[in-house]
Amino acid sequence: MAGLTSSTIGRKYAMALSAMFLLIFLVMHLSVNLLSVFGQDAYNNASQFMGYNPLIQFLMQPVLMFAVIFHFVMGFVLEIKNNKARPVGYNVNNGSANSTWMSRNMLISGAVILAFIFLHMYDFWVHEMNYKYIDGLPVEETRFWGDLHAKFADLWRVVLYVISFILLGLHLAHGFQSSFQSIGARHPKYTPVIKAFGNWYSILIPLGFIFIAIFHYVTQ
Repeated sequence: MAGLTSSTIGRKYAMALSAMFLLIFLVMHLSVNLLSVFGQDAYNNASQFMGYNPLIQFLMQPVLMFAVIFHFVMGFVLEIKNNKARPVGYNVNNGSANSTWMSRNMLISGAVILAFIFLHMYDFWVHEMNYKYIDGLPVEETRFWGDLHAKFADLWRVVLYVISFILLGLHLAHGFQSSFQSIGARHPKYTPVIKAFGNWYSILIPLGFIFIAIFHYVTQ
């Protein structure tokens, strides 16, 4: 890992790999949460499996948290390196003519998303010890849907989730294709496909999470 992150190319490659891992996780996370829309039993069963499976709790969950923190730290380091490498003293710096707003502000959107993740962790892992901790509560296979449903009773929380996932979508719109470019996946034939798939991904994944939040709010 030290060798991989010792150069700018290596850091970009490592960041791209962590991004791809998180892209896969988002699909899995959305798939499980969507079950809450289609039935309490399906969501309770899936949450029971995820919440009390030692492989997920003690292996996949720490790996996920490492990937989130690593991805943000690498983005922060790369931003600092890029700023130091840029020449200064331009008379005119029209960044919008050469890049999108999101590509120039990935660190800002990433920081907001990271703050949202910490709130999300607090909601479902820490607050009143009522959801995720294996040893926090005895096994109760039917509590998961009710806990999730109750979290979206307040409008301010739904609005916060919607804003956060809109920012996530903007972040993904640039980050998806960028991660493939960083590992050298560039080809006149395949790059347009990757770009198109990334655009759909950056729309559908956030919309799915937004739909879940709004669904539980309006069905209170």
